[in-house]
Amino acid sequence: MVETQDEIARPLFDVVLVNYKSYELTTICLNLLQQIVKDASIQVWVVDNDSKDESTEYLRSLDWINLIERKCILNEPGYMAHGRALDLVMEKVSADYLFIMHTDTLIYDLNIFDLMMDECAKNKDIIAVGCIDQVSRGWLRVIWRFVTRFLKYYFRKAKLTLGLKTRAPRPYYEVYLKSFFALWNVKVMKEEGVTFTLNDILPSYGAQDELLKVGYKLAQIPSRKIFSYLDHMEAGTIAAQGGYSNDHQRAKKYKSLLAKMSES
Repeated sequence: MVETQDEIARPLFDVVLVNYKSYELTTICLNLLQQIVKDASIQVWVVDNDSKDESTEYLRSLDWINLIERKCILNEPGYMAHGRALDLVMEKVSADYLFIMHTDTLIYDLNIFDLMMDECAKNKDIIAVGCIDQVSRGWLRVIWRFVTRFLKYYFRKAKLTLGLKTRAPRPYYEVYLKSFFALWNVKVMKEEGVTFTLNDILPSYGAQDELLKVGYKLAQIPSRKIFSYLDHMEAGTIAAQGGYSNDHQRAKKYKSLLAKMSES
């Protein structure tokens, strides 16, 4: 079968991120991203979720991105606004694969794209590639986190069994690929009628549930490997919007990042 010119020219993947009132973070994120994609013919999509601030004006000034200005629905939860923005881009892209990332994800090495695409090449049933940790914690912190969560989970289950008042037990292990940086086979998502906003949970979690049910697979990359190519400032967008007090650890980390990037 002879490929048409459009099929030959079609990119392997596009990149999408969603902005909402995070001017400084979005600027840093896109400046780094531009440096590594400018010679690679990678299409970058940015959805502005009705920010109506300086971040919107900044995005309008960029001629190397595909900007979509989305009008949010009244009283729309933030996670749904984010997911619907991703769905909007998924409808428009012609690439089979889509990298989704957050504006508080800072990519330093272009090879991360090849690393994750290679996982898809190994198995046609892989629907998404990513990691299950928001940050790189190191082995000691990983073990400590697992043990404390494990004990807390069964302690709360025991209290519920005894009829005592307690919070609902939370799973002590992670099962979902995180969306701060993940690769998705959007061609399959479209074929299966799956979106990023299924089941009224965090974006992509519902899609993972549904596609695993019908036989597709997820590829997990160890967080230590992922974070050798990029950084992620967990909840950085919340810090950027003033969601934490000034003495909160994440607020301090956000201010430290801005100072560091300003110096460099």
